[in-house]
Amino acid sequence: MSSSLLRFGSFAVILVFLMNFLLAVLPAFGQADDKDRANIEEKYKWNLQDIYPSMEAWQKDKEKLKERLKKVGEFKGQLGISGPKLKEALDTFYQIRKEFVKAYVYTSMLSHQDTRESGPQGMLQEMQQLGTEFSKMSAYINPEILSIPEEKMESFFKEEPGLETYRHVIDDIQRSRDHILNEEQEAIIAEAGRMSGTAQATYSILSNADLPYPTVTLADGKEVRLDAAGYTGNRASANREDRIKVFDAFFGSMDNYRRTFGTQLYGEVKKNIFYKNVRKYESCLESALDGNNIPTSVYHKLIENTNKNLETFHRYLRLRKRMLGVDELHYYDMYPSMVKEVDLTYTYEEAGEIIKKSLEVLGSEYVATVDKAIKERWIDVYPNTGKRSGAYSNDGAFDVHPYILMNYNGQYNDMNTLTHELGHTMHSYFAGKHQPFHNADYPIFLAEVASTANEAILIDHMLKTIDDKEERLALLGNYLDGFKGNLFRQTQFAEFELKIHELTEKGEALTGDKFTEIYLEILKKYYGHDEGVTVIDDQFAIEWAYIPHFYLNFYVFQYSTSFMAAQALAEKMLSGDPVMVEKYLDFLSSGGSEYAIPTLKKVGIDMTSDEPFTLAMKKMNKVMDDMEKILTELGR
Repeated sequence: MSSSLLRFGSFAVILVFLMNFLLAVLPAFGQADDKDRANIEEKYKWNLQDIYPSMEAWQKDKEKLKERLKKVGEFKGQLGISGPKLKEALDTFYQIRKEFVKAYVYTSMLSHQDTRESGPQGMLQEMQQLGTEFSKMSAYINPEILSIPEEKMESFFKEEPGLETYRHVIDDIQRSRDHILNEEQEAIIAEAGRMSGTAQATYSILSNADLPYPTVTLADGKEVRLDAAGYTGNRASANREDRIKVFDAFFGSMDNYRRTFGTQLYGEVKKNIFYKNVRKYESCLESALDGNNIPTSVYHKLIENTNKNLETFHRYLRLRKRMLGVDELHYYDMYPSMVKEVDLTYTYEEAGEIIKKSLEVLGSEYVATVDKAIKERWIDVYPNTGKRSGAYSNDGAFDVHPYILMNYNGQYNDMNTLTHELGHTMHSYFAGKHQPFHNADYPIFLAEVASTANEAILIDHMLKTIDDKEERLALLGNYLDGFKGNLFRQTQFAEFELKIHELTEKGEALTGDKFTEIYLEILKKYYGHDEGVTVIDDQFAIEWAYIPHFYLNFYVFQYSTSFMAAQALAEKMLSGDPVMVEKYLDFLSSGGSEYAIPTLKKVGIDMTSDEPFTLAMKKMNKVMDDMEKILTELGR
């Protein structure tokens, strides 16, 4: 959540982020079609009783919240009276908001355990309704703060020293003076929140619960249901014919619903157009990035630099083709390990021990807290029937601890995803320890830095402990796949997202077929289809319908920017500089107390320059150099 009061004008919009906060790049890892949750040991399930001992306790708390909301309205018309009165109002607002978010995330995580269960879905809808009421009750706060003259506000800070803790919150509201409306208009926008999450919610139910996914029989005779988990778990099969079968069946099933998916995504874009217009922004991109005070030039620079460096990506694709030993590289060849017959599988317990060992560079408190997260059931580990696909870390239960949803399936990628999500969790842990609630949530622009830094630290540890050339190739290949997935693939998504918003802003209506046409053009460009680098079969252009991130309003580009920042940070910490580790922990502890760009500059990363991208490309080419050297030594 943003650290400001209601930066997006509605709790319903904020809640969309809470429901999907910190999604992993890869959604789900197999077996969700044949595992009953009741058969999974308790030690592998998150313990939501840390939040509420029962649903009855949640119900009582929710009823109290309904009454507590009235307290917010009692300060209406009084924020400009004095510093103490303003502080009292903000203390009240954020205390109630903290209680609300706690109740909300409980219902969202409960619903994610099994998306087919109607009870938790109903609880979630109740909280969404309550969130809309909260938005309406507090709609006066931003306009009233804006109405306080700058000199008078400064006198408030002097009059009430305790108000200083809200300095960043207040400055952020005043920065947005041109985009915050009067009280009546803010109330109307808040009311619109009842509808704003419809496209995302419909997409989630369709893709996770209702879509009739196909079942295929693989070469070993195993039948697999290709929902999102089944697809992700089997698209990396070493058997190429199985991969073709999986891709054809999965995307074929999605294509049957392209009109529905298209209507949903177009609805999401139109929602963003609505908020862009009523908030008086020049574009949806500006509207989305302004919440974290990110210049649109950062987004455009990312796409520009990526397109300039597609040859580096094409070098990776040619290396993948060489290592797979195929005559022609196809899109369904993107996920299998580039090294055949290398056993890189780990039990959940093994993964936890390896991760803790790798993270020792970050200090004893960091490692001890990771150990606590594993042992005290902060993590929901394995897939089960109906469980939400993917992985995420949710920090909404502020006074409890963060939670992690996983779909662990024993592959190296699963261990990598686990350390990724633990990075999010540790970021939230340190921020929550050192910041009050209103300053704890770090800007979304920073959300993937800690998680990706953990990945870089893990691969460094693994390479130091493994001498076997084939295994080193596999690890380097996996690391290289991170550049593909987090940098090039996410920027590809970002370019698609920008394109569909720009077309809609110009008045063009978009359909499922149009989305497919746009996506195919970008996909072929990135993968070098016309240059003969990778064959992109037209039927896979429906992939846009598989990506849940398009319902997060220009979120995905931050995977790329964070990936670049994380590579640089990890290199500095792994160099053995204790001061850098101390700076990094300070970075984690700062939460959302400052804007993202200056926060990164404090640790030597300037995202407004070309340097981070240049350094990332240098690192990527170095990894490919190392892999090609090993291949030559092996005579391949």
